[in-house]
Amino acid sequence: MKNKSKAPCIAILGTGSDVGKSIVVTAICRFFADLGLRVAPYKSQNMSNNSGVTPEGLEMGRAQIVQAEGAGVVPHVDMNPILLKPTSDVGSQVIVNGLVWQNCSAGSYHKKKKELFAVATEALDRLRDKYDLVVIEGAGSCAEVNLMTHDIVNFKIAEYAEAPVILVGDIHRGGVFAQIAGTLDCIPDSCRKLVQGVIINRFRGDISLFHDGVQWIENKTQKKVLGVLPWYTHIEIEAEDSVVIEQVSKKLPDHPENHLLAVIRLPHIANFNDIDPLLHLKGLDVHFLDRVCDLDKAGAIIIPGSKNTRADLLWLHKQGWSDAIKTYVDNGGYVFGICAGYQIMGKKVVDPEGFEGKPGETEGLSLIPVETVLTAPKMTSLSRFRWQESEGFGYEIHMGHTTVPKGRHPFRIKERNAEPVDFPDGCLSENNRCIGTYLHGFFNSAEITQKWLHMIGMDSVSCEKDRGLEERNKQYDLLADHLKKYIDVDYLKGLVHYNSSGCFSGS
Repeated sequence: MKNKSKAPCIAILGTGSDVGKSIVVTAICRFFADLGLRVAPYKSQNMSNNSGVTPEGLEMGRAQIVQAEGAGVVPHVDMNPILLKPTSDVGSQVIVNGLVWQNCSAGSYHKKKKELFAVATEALDRLRDKYDLVVIEGAGSCAEVNLMTHDIVNFKIAEYAEAPVILVGDIHRGGVFAQIAGTLDCIPDSCRKLVQGVIINRFRGDISLFHDGVQWIENKTQKKVLGVLPWYTHIEIEAEDSVVIEQVSKKLPDHPENHLLAVIRLPHIANFNDIDPLLHLKGLDVHFLDRVCDLDKAGAIIIPGSKNTRADLLWLHKQGWSDAIKTYVDNGGYVFGICAGYQIMGKKVVDPEGFEGKPGETEGLSLIPVETVLTAPKMTSLSRFRWQESEGFGYEIHMGHTTVPKGRHPFRIKERNAEPVDFPDGCLSENNRCIGTYLHGFFNSAEITQKWLHMIGMDSVSCEKDRGLEERNKQYDLLADHLKKYIDVDYLKGLVHYNSSGCFSGS
């Protein structure tokens, strides 16, 4: 094993957003971890409302938590020192080193880039002291010429780390030749020299028919194509940006073959991965809806998390969702709310200090008898809980305190950040058809999910396995096998000077 002051790095940058950088990083982390290295993922700045909690109770992007799991290491906020959680089109809550720092407009954040770049590099240096290899992920397109001067996440970080860059392009969205050639033409020579190879992602069809395409890219750019990764359906890895929530349904089918679950696609939807375990259940079809339609065919409605509870609550009122959901419940329907969805289901949400925007209060859906006041500090916890005799696991990330009438709590929090506790959670309506919780990851437990399916009359839908780390590790193994099958891994090892004897060589 190597003995150097700083671990080598490799950077995975993209031709655009959602080209599969996060998954490629996860695969590379797993590949090198399987070689016996201690590998850390790293993304200096992530913009996502999909966040998770570390064992210390600190907040970071879920994509880097997934990558850490893929690498077989414990997630730490140094792997994502800056997290931007959009609260509007022009503003975000800024999480620095796992804690809420401040709310910033795009303009004010831009002015803080120098300070935040120092935060980012300090975190990277700490990782390079502790690990054998750091796999860096970029953000969006690495060729946004109007942003490159103040970049703290793509080439600026790669240059700081002296990291070879692999460029990822997405052939599924079309124009992959222009993606790659155009990206390289847009960046300065100093950045272009860092690019040591290209990966084509999400290919459908016969890869042998793309041989000429690979040759064209290599001749045009003088960059090696490490390989072409096919589209897969046999691997279940939590995604950073879910295509599912963008593919909304206009209405529920009139003659469904399976049970139907409707998820309200809120404008500021957060932690959409809460729904992932339900997407793979046989006999259940999940539909994301962003416009009011006939809900009679739905076996249940889920109101997910949100980064701007009051704004999304107002949206529900204006779009007519409030009346539609209340009518659905009056006709015997079931509603489940998670985090902000739980708050939305109550009588009102009050924001006296303006955490999410202008101070004030907004009338809720009044499906459950609770009231919420948005207050600091933010609760961030890895949690274990009980629902009567059943046990579950998940995490809590929320601001605010919710007042619940005595006797209406369905759940008990039994552990937070590995410390035993005993706190009530959630609320169940008097008609037993509306239930809310602050627990993200609620459906990761098969026993808990089966209990809820029974509650809403879907006993024929079977949930057979937990979505815990043991099951996720099987998926990371499949992902690494996928990488090894289609990528020139010897070239990949050469980029970080890792040789066949199992050690690093050169600079």
